[in-house]
Amino acid sequence: MPASPSTARAINDRLALRLLQDEGPLTAGQLKELTGLSRPTVADLVERLQGSGLIRVVGETGADRRGPNARLYGIVADQAHLAALDVRTSSVSVVVTDLLGVPLAEASLPMRADDPATGTSTGTEPAVERAAALLERTARRAGATRLHSVGIGAPGLIDPVTGELRDSAKLPAWHRRLVPVLQQRLPAATVHVENETNVAAVAEQREGVARDRDTFVLLWLGHGVGAAVVLDGRPRRGASGGAGEIGFLPVPGTGTLPSATGCEGGFHALAGSAAILALAGEHGLAAAGDGPVQEPPGAVVVRGALAAGAGVFLDALAERIALGAAAVTAVLDPGCVVLGGEIGHAGGPALAARVEARLTALSPLRTEVRASTLGGAAVLRGALLTVRDKAQDELFAPTR
Repeated sequence: MPASPSTARAINDRLALRLLQDEGPLTAGQLKELTGLSRPTVADLVERLQGSGLIRVVGETGADRRGPNARLYGIVADQAHLAALDVRTSSVSVVVTDLLGVPLAEASLPMRADDPATGTSTGTEPAVERAAALLERTARRAGATRLHSVGIGAPGLIDPVTGELRDSAKLPAWHRRLVPVLQQRLPAATVHVENETNVAAVAEQREGVARDRDTFVLLWLGHGVGAAVVLDGRPRRGASGGAGEIGFLPVPGTGTLPSATGCEGGFHALAGSAAILALAGEHGLAAAGDGPVQEPPGAVVVRGALAAGAGVFLDALAERIALGAAAVTAVLDPGCVVLGGEIGHAGGPALAARVEARLTALSPLRTEVRASTLGGAAVLRGALLTVRDKAQDELFAPTR
């Protein structure tokens, strides 16, 4: 059945808005050419979108030709302000943007121990206050008097029914407390939370190394390990939100097994940052210098090993990573595994090639292994892309 007039208008409006987002300011003539709609239909949708405050005239084109200039229309980017947070065990990063995702202000804050002598961790409420205050300060610097939506990428399970963050591996309590506190302090904003590895996979698929893939697995290699499963273009959470909790995967070489309360005997014990440091020590390597605040020491070691040509260590590391990758590919057959996180990014194509060679020997399933182009930055970027999509879906919805 043909679409009703109201449905057709809504479809045309969304199409025009997506083109204006992806292509930048366009004239009515360019919208006509790109959408294939008639001139009167384009004129109607431009008038309708202007009346709703979604687009406005942002300039003119045609100064180099005879005749009247054509008006350029663009999305009203300051109609809404968005924020994204990357919440780690020991740090928080935040970016505040306009509706198109253009960064207006950014900041990071380490969540260090209160007492270096005793290692006493920051209390839950002080940590939540510091993170919330960081967001509020960054929003003020961006000139955002009101945030429309806030997206959070954090470790842990996202309950598929309630959307709440749940602990899976003894994460700090302030992670779970942060979301309800932000909802209380920002009553006009919608707060979304998603697993950090899942949003990293969104960033890799949209802007990173997996742009040509609808199906792939992102193997996160950072302080800990995790995985994001993307099937037919969509990240999959699983029945309880635990798809990709690969740190608990039983693998040979750990000497023990993981449990429901800890992943010390699982894949984490082979490929987490601490395990990589121990492996480096066995090969006479040590971390040379410090990386950025969020960066795990394992990434520093891997970069140093590449620079030093420590092939034996890199081969041993690749064999460990391939064990986890082989288990995932045997079940999902994704065709592509991305080595993400700070360590995957630090290893680059050289480590990815070693993992692919080892994986080829372990599995009959042809699997390409790629190195992340975004590294740890993928979490913040993915959280922003996710919250931007949600905000635009709401704001670009047709008015009744």
